[in-house]
Amino acid sequence: MGRFLNPDYSAFETALNSEIYIDKTGLLAYTNKVINTKQAFICNSRPRRFGKSVTADMLTAYYSKGCDSADIFADYEISHAGDFRQHLNKHDVIHLDIQWCLAPAKGAAGVVSYIEKSVIAELKEKYSDIISEETVSLPEAMSEIYTVTGNKFIVIIDEWDILIRDEANNRDEQENYINFLRGMFKGTEPTRFISLAYLTGILPIKKMKTQSALNNFDEFTMLDAGALVSYIGFTELEVEKLCDKYHKDFAEVKRWYDGYVLENQQVYNPKAVVSVMLRGNFQSYWSQTGTYEVVVPLINMDFDGLKQAIIEMVSGSTVEVDTGTFQNDTVSFSSRDDVITYLIHLGYLAYDQRKQCAFIPNEEIRQELLAAAKKTKWNELQEFEYQSEQLLEATLDREETLVADYIEQIHMEYASAIQYHNENSLSSVLTIAYLSAMKYYFKPIRELPTGRGFSDFVFIPKEEYRVDYPALVVELKWNKSAHTALQQIKDKKYPESLLQYTGNILLVGINYDKKSKAHECVIEEYKR
Repeated sequence: MGRFLNPDYSAFETALNSEIYIDKTGLLAYTNKVINTKQAFICNSRPRRFGKSVTADMLTAYYSKGCDSADIFADYEISHAGDFRQHLNKHDVIHLDIQWCLAPAKGAAGVVSYIEKSVIAELKEKYSDIISEETVSLPEAMSEIYTVTGNKFIVIIDEWDILIRDEANNRDEQENYINFLRGMFKGTEPTRFISLAYLTGILPIKKMKTQSALNNFDEFTMLDAGALVSYIGFTELEVEKLCDKYHKDFAEVKRWYDGYVLENQQVYNPKAVVSVMLRGNFQSYWSQTGTYEVVVPLINMDFDGLKQAIIEMVSGSTVEVDTGTFQNDTVSFSSRDDVITYLIHLGYLAYDQRKQCAFIPNEEIRQELLAAAKKTKWNELQEFEYQSEQLLEATLDREETLVADYIEQIHMEYASAIQYHNENSLSSVLTIAYLSAMKYYFKPIRELPTGRGFSDFVFIPKEEYRVDYPALVVELKWNKSAHTALQQIKDKKYPESLLQYTGNILLVGINYDKKSKAHECVIEEYKR
């Protein structure tokens, strides 16, 4: 048993001893399946607070020869697998936490040499008659051991990308680190002495320099989780069970911490869910581990459409994004799509793979991004907030002409000339126009199934505001009339489906005339 070679199971035992532990040992069934195959090189990237280190500790506890962990896995899913004991504590494991190594290595410049010196020293204790005194390369030492004994290694690297992210401007240190990774994992020789490699971090494999170093890795990311989707965050069923146990309102937990869509499954933020179960307060726990220092410079970058996209998403809408342009270079961003893609990997945005669009996943992240946007002192956001407050007040006061004027003003200022007459543009305008409503209402629901049809927007007041604020059912029309929009709400019996949410309902019909560029509005209170 060593620090890096064949550690014990104490780190994982700490997770098991915690009041809340969700069984994710099923991941071991997948890694068992791919050991000694072409798929044995895995990079599983996910945001902070999504259980990366716990997973790395679990893999170490299961495979390491440095412990006997049969008992600690006995009550968990993996114990029922047919090959449970085939790999249990049968492998030489090297477990590295690159972030932890920074301190004893005295900075990024010393990380690679610190790792090689420390791990080789432990290898020499176990294989003293095999490794030569001249050996200073870790891949070479592993190769020497395999050649003589036939023993292969499992290599687990936590925070593998910390030098890619935090040392982005230090090209020399990045190059040194990338060369180390190349020696560990690339080429014919590493496939001989490595039976499984598991890298976890925030970023996927870097597409530029590390592409050649690590292009033999299968990647599982926040863009495409693949077969590992159930092991990235908490699933909906897992959260429902926790809510039952801790007597929490599942709908409220879902609103605050759900929203990551991976392989058509809803995924929850584990740290936030555990925090609300144990502490009881619905609030943002993100700022306790994430920092504005990362987000503010990103959303303040001067790319066409970036601020507009952030405002749309803060308002509850989605934006299309091309994730293929992002090179994992955290310095040389080239477009608003690069910034949005990076925010997806960081967990500040979610991604719908089917629709290829980004959005803010939940109330926790919406509050964090809104606070970050305010910190940048955007004139655009401040102006939208002011106009939105005036629009909401006018809507609640049923001042139809004023509502139409506010929407027309925002439409003219917000929509580009190319998209001004686009119906989707008008929908986006309406979303951001009611930005201030997010203080009192849940995220607007688009095309909620209601009665015999679909409404365009439904704003349902939060529980604490239901007495003072009515629900809003907003129907948009294009080159027709506001009265037509209002009549459609009545004809399709939209309000009946909302009675379970609130007492008072306002029906809002809005029309845009393409020829005159005029907006009109009619508002009625729904009478039961």
